[in-house]
This record gives sequence, structure tokens and C-alpha cells, in this order.
Amino acid sequence: MRFATWSAGGTVRAGVVGDSGLHALPEGTTVLDLVRAGLPAARAAGEEALRGPAVPLDSVRLLPPLEAPTVRDFVTFEEHVEGMVAPSGEPVAPEWYQAPTFYFTNPYALVGAHDDVPVPPGSQRFDFELEVAVVVGAVEGSDGASLTPEQARDHVFGYTVLNDWSARDLQFREMAVKLGPAKGKDSATTLGPWLVTADELEPYRDAEGFLALDMRVSVNGEQIGQDLLSNMGWPFEELIAYASRGTEVRAGDVLGSGTCGNGGCLGELWGRRGELSPPPLRPGDVVEMTVEGIGTIRNRVVEGVELPPVRAARPRPRTRTRAA
Repeated sequence: MRFATWSAGGTVRAGVVGDSGLHALPEGTTVLDLVRAGLPAARAAGEEALRGPAVPLDSVRLLPPLEAPTVRDFVTFEEHVEGMVAPSGEPVAPEWYQAPTFYFTNPYALVGAHDDVPVPPGSQRFDFELEVAVVVGAVEGSDGASLTPEQARDHVFGYTVLNDWSARDLQFREMAVKLGPAKGKDSATTLGPWLVTADELEPYRDAEGFLALDMRVSVNGEQIGQDLLSNMGWPFEELIAYASRGTEVRAGDVLGSGTCGNGGCLGELWGRRGELSPPPLRPGDVVEMTVEGIGTIRNRVVEGVELPPVRAARPRPRTRTRAA
């Protein structure tokens, strides 16, 4: 089953994607409500909605499938990491192999499958990142804390395509301070086109528990990257388990796979080639991502807001005590 959120005529509705279009859930019901109710209840609500009238897909604006309480983004593709560290001449850090690393990104910056995406203020090296995200669901009305991977699998509600838009120049500056990423990442994250329930993708699961989904990205119609989701270093169940380790995950939390390899972002290609080829994204560029079994998102890059430069730190004295 596929759940979507959309806007039409100034009204936001949530519903199910059917063969003839979008079928609305009862007014006031959100996809997040269904995720919190759990898969069995969500499927029942979806079946009921499919009995109602359909709204044509081309008559609405698709929004992010759900309002995520939190968004974590992992880095699980070794080939991507190899490309990003290539300019340093160093191998992938041994720490990468020890556990799946993630950072928290901005849930207020989620954009829909076909929304325009502004260039972040001050950035000259704007980039895309092709990913798949898992959405955590409730099990019998409960969230999860310190889950095992086996328990975490029961908490997988579904999957959606994720584009982690990245201002590389801002990202690399702030990460040189051994913190971040922050402003290099929080301007926009595309989720869409809808949320596909976990059962739909089970036929793609391989013997090791990975989903062998084809992933592709193009810019202005030219394919830039292609990979398999099954090339992740850890399956999604282990990402959820790690995120919950010593804390908890809650229904609606979004966890990104991290950028795939083989051209899943421009930054990887820049690192391998030693030059900005293909060039950074510019206003007018159209980035399209397709993941097998899930769908396609397509966003146009537009001019961003112009803001004054950030003021540099002021030199401060090293006085250890308050002056008399």
C-alpha cells in the first residue's frame, strides 16, 4: 500500500495511492496518525479509503508523505565514502566499519516530490544525494527503545525516496571544526513521492536481509549515478536498532540510508575526478531520482535568498579571572 499527502485548493489531505488516483482518508487523518497506529490498522484504513472517489494525481501538489518528528541520516555506502575522502589520499576511516554513523537533520526543511528547491544562502557548490529512507512504525501502539535488529524489523512501517540536498562548501567548512554537518545540510530534504509499506518491497529482500532495489539519478535528463540499495553496509533493521541504542525511536521517525555509490552525488564524483565535473547545481537544473518499487521524485533548483555574509568571530582576550 502507498500513502501520500497532498495539497489541492488550499486544503491538505492524506490518503492512499490507487490505480485511478488518490483516495482520501477521513478529514483530519494524517499519514503520521497511521504510522503511529501501526501497519495492520493503517492497511485497514487504506482499504476503506480505496472504496471512495479518486483525485487525479496531476491535479494536486504532492507534499512530503508525513510530518516526521525527527530525521536521521546515515552514511552506509562504502563506495560513496571512498569517493568523498579520495582528495585526501586516505582510505575509508576504520571507524566507519565499526558502527553505522548518522547525524540529525532538519525536519522543518522537508519538501515534496516536485517542489522547487532554492540554493542555500552563500553556497556555490550545491549538490544532491540519492537515498532511500525507512519510516519507523509503532508495534501494538508502542515505540521502541534499545531494539534488537529482529525487533526493529517489526517496527519498519515503510520506505520513501530521500534527496539530501547538500551545500558542499558550507558543509566542508563547518566539518573542519569537527562538528556538523549543520547549515550545509539543513536547507532542504526531499521525501516522496509517497510512503510505500514494507510488505510491498519484501519480494526484493535478498538472503542477507538487504533490499535489492535499483536507484538512479539524473540532472537535466542525463543520468549521473546508479546503484543498488543492497550495497548498503548495514540493512535498515540494524540502522533502526543502532538509532534506538540506549535511547528510543518513535513512530514517524525517518532514517536515511545515506548516499548510494557510483555517482549517487556530485561530491563523490568530484573526489574521484579531482575536478568539479559534473558542475555544481545551478538554478534551472532539474534533478530526478527513481528507486525501483518506490517511485520518482523530480525537483527544480531555483535562486535562493540573498543574505549578508556571516560575521567572523571577534578576537577575545584569554583572561582567566574577572577584572576588578
